Amino acid sequence: YRPAPPQARAGGLLGSLKARLAKPPPPRPRGVYMVGQVGRGKSMLMDLFFALAPVPHKRRVHFHAFMQETHKRLHAMKAADPSLRDPIPPLARAIAADAWLLCFDEFQVNDITDAMILGRLFEYLFDQGVVVVATSNTRPGDLFQNRPGADAFRPFIAILQRELDTIELDSPNDYRRGREETGRIWLVPPDARAERELDRIFERESAGSPVQPVVLDVMGRAFDVPVAAGDVARFDFEHLCDRALGAGDYLALAQRFRVLIVDGVPRLGPDNFDVARRFITLVDTLYEQKVRFYASAEDVPDRLYERGEGAVAFERTASRLEEMRSDTWGTAAEADDTAVEQAQQPAGA
Repeated sequence: YRPAPPQARAGGLLGSLKARLAKPPPPRPRGVYMVGQVGRGKSMLMDLFFALAPVPHKRRVHFHAFMQETHKRLHAMKAADPSLRDPIPPLARAIAADAWLLCFDEFQVNDITDAMILGRLFEYLFDQGVVVVATSNTRPGDLFQNRPGADAFRPFIAILQRELDTIELDSPNDYRRGREETGRIWLVPPDARAERELDRIFERESAGSPVQPVVLDVMGRAFDVPVAAGDVARFDFEHLCDRALGAGDYLALAQRFRVLIVDGVPRLGPDNFDVARRFITLVDTLYEQKVRFYASAEDVPDRLYERGEGAVAFERTASRLEEMRSDTWGTAAEADDTAVEQAQQPAGA
């Protein structure tokens, strides 16, 4: 395998950052913001860098999960001390104490509440000496563009541009595609035949465990899983994506279950954008947590959301679904985790 020029440049930039991190602080080195279309190798490069970076206190996290955790910690701090007027500085100090290298996968801002928190939080993190590496499908200047509150978000964009070197991975290849696929993971159309096949998959994956509902606790709120057996859960699409659920719910689901089966994924578009946005968040979470995913759907991933506002954002989701439906997804994901863990071990361990 020979990397394309953009990947080689990114690798060189990350290698230089790795060398600077090995030297005593200060000065704090600039971080790196890798941007490009889906499947261009951003996450792979960041994971290799993370595994090899000579930093004792570091963390690699999906940005959705980080923001969910941030909201939870802010809520807990305010509850513990009602007189605390501004919890962001102590939160930043706590984050910096745990990790002075933060690697964020899939950096994206869609929520106005997140947008209002990020500027001050990151300013304090950088003041604490934290170095940030991020992957994204969106250039810093285009984050949260054309949304209510976008003007108030611009100072954060300026912070990112000041503190991080931006590099674009513009390779023509989507490296997630071209894998050997199976027709038994993503079933089209969602008819009676597909339902019977998913029944068989549920029985096989659950290995005879009793079928019963499960209730997950998500920040003190009950999240009902109507059909579960062992570490396998099954939902109708509407139950997962056509009601007010968010990243925290999907993360709790992905951390509890090894396999998720979903019946009846519809075609998506601007008319049901909120539903599509939840599905995007669900797939991101399952992908990040390496959950095995089976589904019946109206069409193949590439044709689920073909046109209109949101279609470009869905390209990443389609690419991830293509990778997740490959025969090697489960075993490859486990192998990747093992390789990263081994790379992080000190020599002679």
